[in-house]
Amino acid sequence: MSSKESKQKQLYMFKKMLKELKSKKGKGTELISLYIPAGRRISDVAQHLREEMSQASNIKSKSTRKNVQAAIEAILQRLKLLKEPLEKGVVIFAGMIPRSGPGTEKMETYVIEPPEPIKTYIYRCDSEFYLEPLEEFLEDKDVYGIILVDRNEATIATVKGRNINILKKLTSGVPGKFKAGGQSARRLERLIDLAAHEFLQRVGQKANEQFLPLLQEKKLRGILVGGPGHTKNEFVEGDYLHHELKKIVLDTFDLCYTEEFGIRELLEKAAPLLKDVELMKEREAVQRFLKELIKEDGGLACYGEKEVLEALMMGAVDTLIVSEDLEKYKVKIACNNCDYMEEKTVTNLELIKLEEEIKNAQCPKCGGALSIVEKKDYIEYLSELCEQSGAKLITVSSETEEGAMILNAFKGIAAILRFKINQ
Repeated sequence: MSSKESKQKQLYMFKKMLKELKSKKGKGTELISLYIPAGRRISDVAQHLREEMSQASNIKSKSTRKNVQAAIEAILQRLKLLKEPLEKGVVIFAGMIPRSGPGTEKMETYVIEPPEPIKTYIYRCDSEFYLEPLEEFLEDKDVYGIILVDRNEATIATVKGRNINILKKLTSGVPGKFKAGGQSARRLERLIDLAAHEFLQRVGQKANEQFLPLLQEKKLRGILVGGPGHTKNEFVEGDYLHHELKKIVLDTFDLCYTEEFGIRELLEKAAPLLKDVELMKEREAVQRFLKELIKEDGGLACYGEKEVLEALMMGAVDTLIVSEDLEKYKVKIACNNCDYMEEKTVTNLELIKLEEEIKNAQCPKCGGALSIVEKKDYIEYLSELCEQSGAKLITVSSETEEGAMILNAFKGIAAILRFKINQ
């Protein structure tokens, strides 16, 4: 697997972990989040935690006091296992998490190496883990500005990773053509041109307000301008946009629309310029799959869990497309006495049920007790199969049109093949 695919797997696992941590809720303000920046001495952190332990003895509620002190102790134990220097820093979460009702709390501790260096020391005690600094690492840093404009209306938007964000919609009020002759016609034409000029000034002003701060933060990589007719060219060539923004206009595009559908139309036409944007990678992969699918013989498209797995095992998959919302696990069940083993693919709910059932289940071979010996996230399992066969892995978000199609129409898994196989 190339470093890009490996990075995508790591990114998926990081997102999954954050989603899991987000679901954890404490009984009171008992969950501790600790962010240790790169270069911070572990002994200093341990000293601070011992001070917090002393402070926690003043908590009035006996159970809250006990749980907070237990969480601090759990973190202190984990600190002993860390080696200095901490190149990127480290994040530790600990606390008593209820499994069902009162009295079912269990201590859970998570130690996370962040994808980028931690810059600020944070100690926080709350009813949930503090995840905002980690969530910021997932945000795409690069933004593209979009301006769709004609004489009647304009849309200002940004594309950031997988997200299209419409910032402003404007309408012009510029009148259409009047049936009049002589001086009246010329006068009306001048008024229409003036109204159109004022509208473009307004569009430029709103675009400047939205895009200049992004440029100053070095987040804006470029601006794409589109629309029907010649208005878009007038806008780019005239003095409507700030001169610093004009420098980063990448291109103009002829479009049929100026609203949401126009943005999608523009993104398709601008695909060669935006190859690095996550949204474009998803769209390109899904469109390739659909092009193969509509071929008379089904082309090189493959879908259905059983069919795709068989193709992966044969080394026939070029690109595997998987929905991030495919919440399944690959589970191995083994006998404690003999060599019996079986594998199952289960959803989250099925896994909970299986864990209960296995406590009373018997080995069909020798009658011995069974246990779950391995539980692996299904996408992680698929990524390992991709690694073995040299297939590319693309995970798609259900928040995009293309990703939603893969999840809903193809049950979250599809593939583009290297060669045709008989299934």
